[in-house]
Amino acid sequence: MQSNDAAIIRGAAIPTAAVGVLAVAIGAVVAGVDGAVGVALGVLLAALFFGGGLLTLGYVGRRWPELFFGAAFMTYTTQMVLLVVALLLLRDASFLNPRAFIIGVVVGTVAWLGGQVRAHVRIKTPYVVPESTGSSPGGRP
Repeated sequence: MQSNDAAIIRGAAIPTAAVGVLAVAIGAVVAGVDGAVGVALGVLLAALFFGGGLLTLGYVGRRWPELFFGAAFMTYTTQMVLLVVALLLLRDASFLNPRAFIIGVVVGTVAWLGGQVRAHVRIKTPYVVPESTGSSPGGRP
């Protein structure tokens, strides 16, 4: 993992965790234990999906840069399919409040994306890194 990737994941995970703790507390007050579990699971699911996507794209970008955009599309599509499957599997779960779960997913998603955007803006990532050839500009030694 490159240092920029780690900084972006940290920049997104820390605010997501902070907002998640606050959201779990609110869920506990509003809907009891089921609400707290639902919010916690929703925030965790959002963080795992987005964190996994960043790790996957970082790996593909380093290993096969020519496949990056296709991998980004496939990663996003896979995440959305898995999210729908998770929502369908957990729709009748008795151990969580479904409304709190959905709110947790939305809160986790907004917090993650906001943190990720902030991290991208703050990190100076060069688009082109010139190679060092040992000669001066213009081709003269």
